[in-house]
Amino acid sequence: MANKSSSSAGANLGFEAKLWAAADKLRGNMEPSDYKHVALGLIFLKYISDAFEAKRAELLAEELADPEDPEEYLAENVFWVPKAARWSHLQAKGRQPSIGKDIDEAMLAIEARNASLKGVLPKDYARPALNKVMLGELIDLVSGIGMAEQADRSRDILGRVYEYFLGSFAGAEGKRGGEFYTPRSVVRLLVEMLEPYKGRVYDPCCGSGGMFVQSEKFVEEHGGRIGDIAIYGQESNYTTWRLARMNLAVRGIDADIRWNNEGSFHKDELPDLKADFILANPPFNVSDWGGGRLRDDARWTFGIPPAGNANYAWLQHIHHHLAPNGTAGVVLANGSMSSAQSGEGDIRRALVEADAVDCMIALPGQLFYSTQIPACLWFLARNKNPGNGYRDRRGEVLFIDSRKLGRMVDRTRKEFSEEDIARIADTYRVWRSANESTQYEDEPGFCKSATLDQIAKHGHVLTPGRYVGAAPQEDDGEPFAGKMQRLAAQLREQQAEGAKLDAAIAQNLETLGFGRRRK
Repeated sequence: MANKSSSSAGANLGFEAKLWAAADKLRGNMEPSDYKHVALGLIFLKYISDAFEAKRAELLAEELADPEDPEEYLAENVFWVPKAARWSHLQAKGRQPSIGKDIDEAMLAIEARNASLKGVLPKDYARPALNKVMLGELIDLVSGIGMAEQADRSRDILGRVYEYFLGSFAGAEGKRGGEFYTPRSVVRLLVEMLEPYKGRVYDPCCGSGGMFVQSEKFVEEHGGRIGDIAIYGQESNYTTWRLARMNLAVRGIDADIRWNNEGSFHKDELPDLKADFILANPPFNVSDWGGGRLRDDARWTFGIPPAGNANYAWLQHIHHHLAPNGTAGVVLANGSMSSAQSGEGDIRRALVEADAVDCMIALPGQLFYSTQIPACLWFLARNKNPGNGYRDRRGEVLFIDSRKLGRMVDRTRKEFSEEDIARIADTYRVWRSANESTQYEDEPGFCKSATLDQIAKHGHVLTPGRYVGAAPQEDDGEPFAGKMQRLAAQLREQQAEGAKLDAAIAQNLETLGFGRRRK
């Protein structure tokens, strides 16, 4: 089932979608939340096996190197894969009834020889409920990924497939899927705006690690060095933490990702971390975050967040972890921009008056898998003074209304296009830039640079629509008075025509015996 067409088309658009369709067909009646770990676990296994075999081939070509010495692999951040766990060995057994047990043993063997993967890999392939014929066919499908490519190219394709499958599973799971995956176009926008070239990148609720993958891609695409950024994260859901660890390993990304089931508020695993860039998509409007036990926490610089909603706890936790010149991009529900209940309005005012808010973006609806709640982006900055290529932005906040952007990609979900992302990110870059050759200008209906005094006049509500105004209407050259007379006459004609149609319909109904009965 795996095949030439899929492998040779590795670089083509739509390849991942075709592979997903084939894999999803094999799923049968299995729930996406269960099948996710089956499919992603095999893609991960194929990835580390391919990386191992590529390094092994290099060592075999070197006369003094020992291809069976694990240290030769670990020294170059390549996972050691024991013989019984190598993909060629499993592929040969793919049609045997014991294949589930063989995969579980392979996962255990890999964890035993690679301490960083301890407790990360799925090991439930031998369970009776898992169809072994389907499992064998899935192994065949995964076997074809990247076969026609060079080693580095093959691993890149496997990384692309893993990322695509994560998004597709999030879509298939709906609300539950949104808990571990932020839509790629939203992550791309955050990364393009923050530009994490160099420094520490942190996500306190990192899900499956998409923020980190896109940050590394950004550095690569803009000619930077991957080693110039250090990645830190925390996740409270153990299953999601495992997905993140595998996702980063597939991309060859070294990261310090911590897990505990208490979460970042109650057990901050990185209390002393001061990050240069923070990217986060916290769960919206969480009401049971245990805020009552944290009333005197040092992180609440701008006010005690309400126990019934964690939005302003997330904002303050993130601001607390920013380095002196750090910036953050945070996805939150729209209500966070205007809510005044339980002291949230006072906290928002304090954030604005402290000049901690750099930019606010209203997002289009239907961007997220998990919710139809309208969302926005908060950008926080510790330092808006001039320097490092930025102008003096003190006393200003940029507002962007992107609600009219985006395109539908299926019946229920929208995405930003590359052009949309570039338009928004470029607006922010020009607004921040100290380069006098690129002057920022307000664009009615889209963006507005507002002063703190202007924001205060709006009661410190941060909804972009209040500031950007309406887009200008195109002048058709027709005088207003004449246009009103013409439109009024046209309306009267349409009303008269409508009355004639109503009378004709009533006459026809009466002729057919459905008319009003006379007494």
